Amino acid sequence: MDLSNLKPAKGSINKNSKRVGRGQGSGKGGTATRGHKGAKSRSGYSKKLGFEGGQMPLQRRIPKFGFTNINRVEYQGVNLDTIQSLIDNKKIQATLDFESMVKLRLVRKNELVKILGRGELKGKIKISAHKFTASAKSAIEAVGGEAVNI
Repeated sequence: MDLSNLKPAKGSINKNSKRVGRGQGSGKGGTATRGHKGAKSRSGYSKKLGFEGGQMPLQRRIPKFGFTNINRVEYQGVNLDTIQSLIDNKKIQATLDFESMVKLRLVRKNELVKILGRGELKGKIKISAHKFTASAKSAIEAVGGEAVNI
């Protein structure tokens, strides 16, 4: 080994990093590659979300319509055919309450549950939920089951 074959360690040199604002001789002095004037040349600049250089932003150009009720109550729907498949797979037996629905990942713990009437039940089952559709309630009671409102 001699001075002619010394090299820096691999990854220690970054050839494409530019050291800006360190005098005219560096070629990147003066404006420090930011150009002349304008918001982007100044310190502390941060572009607002959706800002389009003063042009009317997209979210203000698009027409707004409709109405969103702030008091709307959202229910997570669970269909009868889903419940029947859980019975077939022996995941539930005679009862299905909110805690077991959360455990089976049908719903999340802070959601309200509504049992919907798609599909059919073959066996008797007691289901506890926040709401039932009329068709779901009649289908549950038709097989001898029980629909309990929480």
